[in-house]
Amino acid sequence: MTTPSPHEPVYADRVYRSPMAVVTGVLLLALIAWLCGDAVVRGEGGARWVGLAIALFSVPLTVAFTLRPAVFANDDRMRVRNPFRVIVLPWAAVDAVRAGYSAEVLAEGSKYQLWSVPVSLRERKKASRKFSRRDALGGKGLGQDGDAAAASAAGPERAAADQVVDELRELAERGAGRPGAQGSVSVKWAYEIIAPAVVGAVALIVLLATG
Repeated sequence: MTTPSPHEPVYADRVYRSPMAVVTGVLLLALIAWLCGDAVVRGEGGARWVGLAIALFSVPLTVAFTLRPAVFANDDRMRVRNPFRVIVLPWAAVDAVRAGYSAEVLAEGSKYQLWSVPVSLRERKKASRKFSRRDALGGKGLGQDGDAAAASAAGPERAAADQVVDELRELAERGAGRPGAQGSVSVKWAYEIIAPAVVGAVALIVLLATG
């Protein structure tokens, strides 16, 4: 077994995020800008302040749950950016990466969910049915030439979340022995998201209570 060199290069991060969440986030931010902007521009008295408070409260939360979640992985570590936390996991500290009803990573006795890798049971069942039909055709001597034969040999279809988890698991197994992959898990709270959302919520409560 070859011992990894400390001078081995670390390639650019692979980035995993949900395209549907990004699209949803952009649409929601546009809606918030339209509604709150209209209240600020055309509203009178306290309505303008209420519009500002709603924007200050809702924009960070919308960003947190749609645009922000992502998983960055390279040869040494995985960085999980969830709505309110950033978790850095060196591969040597990772015990398992798995996908059940949600995608998650186990490390040092704790479990961290991968928000940017949503698990779709419907997609998983669809992929399983597709492989079952292909396998049934193969058993009858059909679809065994060209691309069909290659697809059959490749194994069962995999849902998108399962494919991502397979890639992360492979990176973890391959990188655990690297010198740069050693260390403990670190967790950092996203105060840039939490602080404005709390301020907006407090402001909105005060405005509604005194309005």
